[in-house]
Amino acid sequence: MTSTETRTSTGKVVLGVVGAVVVASIGNAAVSFAAQALGADPNAVEGLKPQGYVVLTAVGVIIAAFAWASIRKRAKDPARTLGKLVPIVVVLSFLVDIPVFFLPGASAAGVIALMVMHVVVAAVAVPIFRRVLPV
Repeated sequence: MTSTETRTSTGKVVLGVVGAVVVASIGNAAVSFAAQALGADPNAVEGLKPQGYVVLTAVGVIIAAFAWASIRKRAKDPARTLGKLVPIVVVLSFLVDIPVFFLPGASAAGVIALMVMHVVVAAVAVPIFRRVLPV
């Protein structure tokens, strides 16, 4: 059995995903507070509100876990594939934040904070995925 064929417990994966959501949400709360201290308005940048970043963090982590598991199962060299794909996806994810610059009241601090939140989620989720969904 190769490392990519390693069986993983569903409970362990679910616990890892939940843990990633909780830890990344805490990190994103810190980013949000910092952005607001720098003048970002959470009423203009909805992603700076807990109901925004916690939900989006959960959705992102869940989608990422399914993608990770799929790549782990299907790729010839999943570690190499994920090593290339994860940074590309994180950078591409910044594109969804660019239109926020054009919302009334939005500031560079608020939009940059949203982009930093993508990095926070990846920085938390990837090590957890490596542990619960090893490649």
